[in-house]
Amino acid sequence: MATRHSSNICKTTESARMSNQFRLMKEKRFRPFFMTQFLGAFNDNMFKTTLITLVAFHAATLTTFDSALLVTILPGIFILPYFLFSATAGQLADKYEKSRIIRLVKVFEIGIMLFASAGFFLHNIWLLGAALFMMGMHSTLFGPVKYAYLPQHLGEHELVGGNGMVEMGTFVAILMGQVLGAWLAIQHPHELITSIAILIIAVLGYWHSRDVPDSPAQEPLLKINWNPFTETYRSIKFIWHHHAIWLAIIAISWFWFYGATLLAQFPSLAKNVLHGDESVFILLLTTFSLGIGVGSLLCEKLSRGKVELGLVLFGAIGLTLFSIDLYYSGTLIYEHWDNKTFLDYATFISKQLDIDGNVIFSHWRLIMDIVLIGLFGGFYIVPLYSFVQSRAEKSHQSRVIAATNILNALFMVASAGFSIWIFKQGLNIPELFLTTALLNIIVMIYLCARQPAYYRTFISWVKHKP
Repeated sequence: MATRHSSNICKTTESARMSNQFRLMKEKRFRPFFMTQFLGAFNDNMFKTTLITLVAFHAATLTTFDSALLVTILPGIFILPYFLFSATAGQLADKYEKSRIIRLVKVFEIGIMLFASAGFFLHNIWLLGAALFMMGMHSTLFGPVKYAYLPQHLGEHELVGGNGMVEMGTFVAILMGQVLGAWLAIQHPHELITSIAILIIAVLGYWHSRDVPDSPAQEPLLKINWNPFTETYRSIKFIWHHHAIWLAIIAISWFWFYGATLLAQFPSLAKNVLHGDESVFILLLTTFSLGIGVGSLLCEKLSRGKVELGLVLFGAIGLTLFSIDLYYSGTLIYEHWDNKTFLDYATFISKQLDIDGNVIFSHWRLIMDIVLIGLFGGFYIVPLYSFVQSRAEKSHQSRVIAATNILNALFMVASAGFSIWIFKQGLNIPELFLTTALLNIIVMIYLCARQPAYYRTFISWVKHKP
């Protein structure tokens, strides 16, 4: 009888842990923070996408510069602050109380959106470019606070679930921001509608930030080094001497390289390989974002509420397998499609190929490949962020995250250079995906060789998986 009672208690405890992920949304320690970061990511992407869409399709109203060149440059302007200010942002987040920083960053966002609104009404590309740079600063300042906040307010068994919620929310916000941003750019008058939208989202973000609970400074006596170059070197040197954390951060940055390589090609994939219109591009983006959101949420259940490095290798295997299949399904559509018209999303997903009398559902297969790449991407990235948060010294947590953001930005820039190099070798988009998938195998072999715990915990997880 006592054994049965003990078993029931264990089951109840386990069930409570599994429900923590969604129960967090009811709690003040998590919900205001979640909504603040969600709205920030949403506004970032809505403004950025509106601007890029205007430049791509209506450049004459903004500038005499070449639109193709500007579309390439603008994302770089957004990323540049990560290199310049991440080290300083990490120090500020370690030295000062975090909820105050969050509120100040949200006030800064409202100011940026007022500045951007002036740019829209004046049709001034310089004002809009400056606003984009400042939104990059906004994200740079918020990043170290975002990930260092969670370990202060969540128990260790809640970290995976909390990170899963944050990653899911971030990718859903990116998706919504990009879709709404593209829609705003084609409205009339877009200046007024876009300005109202970005200001409302910024004000809502500040309103939610007012309820974020206090998060005491971890290193209040820290002396700020305002030189971004020496501080960046110091931060990277610090994590270099912490072997396990360094490898986890490299693995995180590799994920952003991988994701940036795929996502940057989605517009061209939709148009030039799949023969689809803008709605097919949105379909690809939507399915990927939903996949990574679901994968992030499932991490808590699959890891039983603890930091499970075995999921990283499991996620990496899925990334490689379904990216290889994406190469095959994409190539199949490209090589056997002779209709010159562009398909909308509804026609695309209902389409099937007839090859030598055999009906092949390659379109659905391709969509499922993208969903599963996102799903396994969630399995891969959430445990890594949770591991870094749980292992980093409390006094250096924000600076470790700041160094992570710097390396992430560096890897994302490298992904663009890698794609350009691949295309110069005469390879096409599906072949780029195949090459990246094969590189992922090499990276995982390196990771397991340097840190055998990834392989050992994966084997253990497979044997005892939920």
